[in-house]
Amino acid sequence: MYKIVIDSCGELTEELKRDGHFSTVSLELEVDGCRIRDDETFDQLDFLRRVRECPKSPKSSCPSPEEYMAAYEGEAEHVYVVTLSEKLSGSYNSAVLGKALYEEEHGTDKKIYVFNSRSASIGETLIGIKVQEYEEAGLPFAEIVEKTEGYIASMNTFFVLETLETLRKNGRLTNLKAFLANTLNIKPVMGSTDEGEICQLDQARGMNRAIEKLVQAVIEKTKNCEERILAISHCNCLERARVVKEKLEKAACFRKIIIVDTAGVSTMYANDGGVIIAV
Repeated sequence: MYKIVIDSCGELTEELKRDGHFSTVSLELEVDGCRIRDDETFDQLDFLRRVRECPKSPKSSCPSPEEYMAAYEGEAEHVYVVTLSEKLSGSYNSAVLGKALYEEEHGTDKKIYVFNSRSASIGETLIGIKVQEYEEAGLPFAEIVEKTEGYIASMNTFFVLETLETLRKNGRLTNLKAFLANTLNIKPVMGSTDEGEICQLDQARGMNRAIEKLVQAVIEKTKNCEERILAISHCNCLERARVVKEKLEKAACFRKIIIVDTAGVSTMYANDGGVIIAV
């Protein structure tokens, strides 16, 4: 038996929620003094309203080691954990400490491995899906870990933002740059580095052009498209996500493309109208 534990920045599809092998450990969000748990009670529209009305940036806090430790309980002999990029959150370190606490109390008969996704959002979900493919194929634990680490190294994450307000509020963008970008309708096309940090890949005037550059970046950086699942998560913009999917399908033949809505942490990062792609 196996279990795949993903922190709540990774959105599970409805199919994965019903699967039985996946579980979620929730982060918490804070905006304007209100603490919001990133679980099935998360209200995206209410959260986006609070973010718009608050002059300060929303924040997130990672799960405690004890919460991770509790997630490792159960009959599963193999436990695989997928967390937000270590460069973006303390979730990875918390999961690793939870593993140490579990093994101190219960011993090391249960095999537990924590993956630093070097990604976020739907990128974490794709890693969980890959782990399940290897488990269902009957591969041994050590080989699954090795192959999944290789898969993580081959992944790329991309996103495009409708608004730069969260970046301005958290100090990653000066007020002047944010003003100029908003005035000129500049939309940044962002991506992840090999280490899992955020970088700007390109920019464009207007969302339509930004989406074209987003799709172009995905195609340029993705090898063997026909062998890969591509995932799109969107923040309150399903039609935009569908347009992105159609453009990607015209540009290349992917094994499968899935679309999900952002959960809490991803909503905080992407903000209203943002689109994230992992492949």
